[in-house]
Amino acid sequence: MTTIGRFTGARSLPPVQALRRAAARVPERARLPFGVALACEAVLLMWWLAFYPGLMSFDSVTYVWQVTTGHWRSDHAVAYDVLVWLSLQITGGLAALTFLQTVALAGCLGYVCHGLRALGVRGRWAAAGPLAVVLIPSTGAFGVFVWKDSAYAIAAVLAFGACAHLAARQRPVLHWWLLAAGMLGLSAFRNNTYPAVVTAGVVLLVAMPRHWRRTAAATLIPTALALGLNFGVYPAIGIQEPRTSSYYAFNYADIAVAYHRAPHDFRRSDLAVMSQVAPLSHWSAGGTNCAWVDPLMAAPFDRPAAERLNGRLLDVWGHVLAERPDLMLSAHLCRGRIAWALPSNDTDIFVQPPVIPADRFGYSRPGGLMEHSRFLPALRTDPPSASLHRAGVWAYTAARTRELTWFLWTGSLWCWATYLIVLRLVRRRPLRAALALAATTTGLQVAVLVATPAGLFRYMAAPVLLGFLTVPLLTAAHPADRPPGGEPPRRPARRAERPQPPRSGAAA
Repeated sequence: MTTIGRFTGARSLPPVQALRRAAARVPERARLPFGVALACEAVLLMWWLAFYPGLMSFDSVTYVWQVTTGHWRSDHAVAYDVLVWLSLQITGGLAALTFLQTVALAGCLGYVCHGLRALGVRGRWAAAGPLAVVLIPSTGAFGVFVWKDSAYAIAAVLAFGACAHLAARQRPVLHWWLLAAGMLGLSAFRNNTYPAVVTAGVVLLVAMPRHWRRTAAATLIPTALALGLNFGVYPAIGIQEPRTSSYYAFNYADIAVAYHRAPHDFRRSDLAVMSQVAPLSHWSAGGTNCAWVDPLMAAPFDRPAAERLNGRLLDVWGHVLAERPDLMLSAHLCRGRIAWALPSNDTDIFVQPPVIPADRFGYSRPGGLMEHSRFLPALRTDPPSASLHRAGVWAYTAARTRELTWFLWTGSLWCWATYLIVLRLVRRRPLRAALALAATTTGLQVAVLVATPAGLFRYMAAPVLLGFLTVPLLTAAHPADRPPGGEPPRRPARRAERPQPPRSGAAA
C-alpha cells in the first residue's frame, strides 16, 4: 500500500472519523480556545506524570495530617482541605486532586485565550501566552502542587479571563458570573485575600463605572461569604481557629526588627514584656532578617506566653510605631519585598524544591505525628516513568538557576510589566474598560503588601502566571484604534492625480 493509501486508510478509521465529527461540531470561534485548552492539558499531564501524584511541601503534609486525624484548623484554607479529604477518601491518594487541578488550569487558559482573541490579539499569539504558562517550569509545574496556592492561582487565571472578556464586551452576563466564581476562589483558597478582592473591585469600578452593581456583587458577595465561613460557620462546626500568635506574628516581627536596629528606643516596660515571651537576644536575632517571620517565632519564642500577653505586646508595637514609624514601615516593606521589588539576594525569594523528603518534612520520623499513618504512601513521588521524572526534576531545577530568578519566579516584576502592557493597550485602543485586565494583579499585589510572613514564591505565583498571559496583548490589533466589535474605518480614496505639465525641453 502506498503512503497516500495508508494515510487515507487511517483517516477512515472509526476513532479518527469520530474525532473529526466531534471537531466539526465545535463552533468555529471556539475551536482555537478549545484546541489551546487541550494542548495545555497535554503539557500539564506531562508535569503530572513526572511528579505523580504531585509536588508537595510541608504544608501539603500538614493538610493530610489535619484532615485524616480530625485536627481541622482554619489557619490553612478549609476549602482546599476539603478537596484533599475528598481525594483521599474517594481514591485513597492525592493524584485525583492534582489531575483535576491540571484540567481546571487548562480550561481557564483556554478561556483566557478566547478573551485575548476578542481583544484583537492574533490567534497564534493568543495561544502563545497560555502555552508559555504550562511549558515554563515555574508556572507549569506549579499547577501540580498539592497546595492551596495552586488552586488560588487557578482562580486568579479564571478572574483574569473574565476581565478580558468584559473588557472586550463579550456576552457580559456569562462573564460576570465567571468573574464572581474567580473571586470566590480567591476568597476561599487564601485566608488573607480580602484586600485582593476588594482592591480588584475598586479597579473594576474605575474601568467600568457603569457596571458598579455587578462589580460590587462579584467582589463583595464572595468576600462576605468567605468571612462568614471563617468567623461563623467553621467555629460552629468545630474547626479550630488560628492561634492568636499566628494572627499577630507580623506585629511581633515588626517589634523584633525595630529592637534589632534601635534597642535604645525601647522603654523598660517594653523590654520587661518582651523578655517574658523570649530572651531579648532572641528578639534581636529574629529581627536580623526583616523578610521572614519564622526565625522569630521559632524556639525559644514562647507562643502561649505571647498569646497571654498579646495585648501588652500590641502596646509595645503601638509605642514603637508612634516613636519610630520609619522602622515599622521599613520592616513591613522589607517583608513584602516580593510584591514590589526585584530580588537582591538568594534569600529574597524561596522556591520549593521538587523533592519530597523521606521523612515527609519530619512528620514520619520516629515519634512524628504521622509515623504510623496509613496515608504515608500517598505522600511520596511515585511516577510511572523514571525517565520522565528525571526530565521533570532536571527542567524544574534548571529553572531555579539564580540568574533566572528575576524572570521566572519574581511576581513583582510581572506586576509592573502587566501594568505597563495594560496602559499601552488602553492608550492604543482607546478603551478604558481594558483597565479591568490589571484588576486581579493589582489585588494580588496589594494583598501581599498588606500581610505576608516571608518571601515565598507561592505568595506571588499568580501574578507571574497573569504576567505571562498579558504579554500577547502587545500584539493586539488596533485598526484606527477602533473598540472591539467596531467596523474598521474605510480608508479615504486617493485623490486623482492632477496631470503634470510637460517639462521644458521635452520632446514633442
